[in-house]
Amino acid sequence: MNFGRGPPVVLNVGGTRYSFSREALKDFPLRRVSRLHGCLSEQDVLEVCDDYDRERNEYFFDRHSEAFGFIMLYVRHGHLRFVPHMCELSFYNEMIYWGLEGSHLDYCCQRRLDDRMSETCTYYAAEEPPGEAAGGPEGKGRRPAAAESGKWLERMRRTFEEPTSSVAAQVLATVSILFVIVSMVVLCASTLPEWRAAENRSVEEQSRYTAESVREPSGIIEAICIGWFTAECIVRFIVSKNKCEFVRRPLNIIDLLAITPYYISVLMTVFTGENSQLQRAGVTLRVLRMMRIFWVIKLARHFIGLQTLGLTLKRCYREMVMLLVFICVAMAIFSALSQLLENGLDLGTKNKDYASIPAACWWVIISMTTVGYGDMCPITVPGRILGGICVVSGIVLLALPITFIYHSFVQCYHELKFRSARYSRSLSAEFLN
Repeated sequence: MNFGRGPPVVLNVGGTRYSFSREALKDFPLRRVSRLHGCLSEQDVLEVCDDYDRERNEYFFDRHSEAFGFIMLYVRHGHLRFVPHMCELSFYNEMIYWGLEGSHLDYCCQRRLDDRMSETCTYYAAEEPPGEAAGGPEGKGRRPAAAESGKWLERMRRTFEEPTSSVAAQVLATVSILFVIVSMVVLCASTLPEWRAAENRSVEEQSRYTAESVREPSGIIEAICIGWFTAECIVRFIVSKNKCEFVRRPLNIIDLLAITPYYISVLMTVFTGENSQLQRAGVTLRVLRMMRIFWVIKLARHFIGLQTLGLTLKRCYREMVMLLVFICVAMAIFSALSQLLENGLDLGTKNKDYASIPAACWWVIISMTTVGYGDMCPITVPGRILGGICVVSGIVLLALPITFIYHSFVQCYHELKFRSARYSRSLSAEFLN
């Protein structure tokens, strides 16, 4: 079937017709519609739509016409809202059918959808491609080997990426969590004086990897943990769909930052040996070794709370930047005024803690955040009045973007919770089967 020439493409959705050109159909924002361009036969077309009229070049979809009209408004203008007097869950079902997600909705409608799904405990799974849909024995017989291989890779990917997708994924996630906990316990214990005394290691010896340190219990445990994390990272890279996207993901970058220092330290030890001049690299090795603390962030793969925090920071980066700008502007103003009132004026008594504006910035930041260590404080009456204004303004400025960040956090939590529940349903089906 050639879409390069011929009459325009007509979509008939519940009796309402829409006409498109071939070029628009190829890169159409709706995934189901754009799949029509890749169909090579009428059978492929019928897997996407409900009926096809060859004479009119018309594709029929037995779906809600009014809902599709609102979806087309999103395609044209970029705003997607619910159809009035239509159930939110029904409209969301139409969105999933056409290839949209809850994040495409406007913010107000997203909150309505989250509340409705929370009340009814309803979860929708994304549509599977036709090649992966469950079929009868005849469909399995016609399935090519490439499709079987792709399905196996998809299962492996879900096993490593989604801890609740299967029993094997839960076992793998549990083992990974145990390795992270053991590694963190060893890292914390290795800084205890008793631990170092028991192993007869000096501060310089602890800051580098030598042949003797690797054979110690802590070195063996560390090597085993690194081996597990390395193997896990390699397997996840192999089964990933898009290798470039895999490398750009924040959690994968954190994995590399946690694994790479160990191998760098080993290589530096091999090249430096016992050369006293090159042992100055011990400080660098100590820093690299402490980078293992990034392994704690690996727990974000297995806990919704940490995932919610990361997703909230990603979506609210503008509000976070705005909050930092508020703090920086207030810090510049109050630090200059406090330095002037406490040290700059010739009042006979000068507060040495406010000798410079950078020194006063520390007092401003702990006052605006209401921490108040008490290590430095104003002693003049004007300075104390300024301090009170600084504290009150800090509370107001910090509270301004908090509401939006809170609502975004709740929304991200519901989205991740729904996704986890979707994979939990597949896990229950696995037990039943």
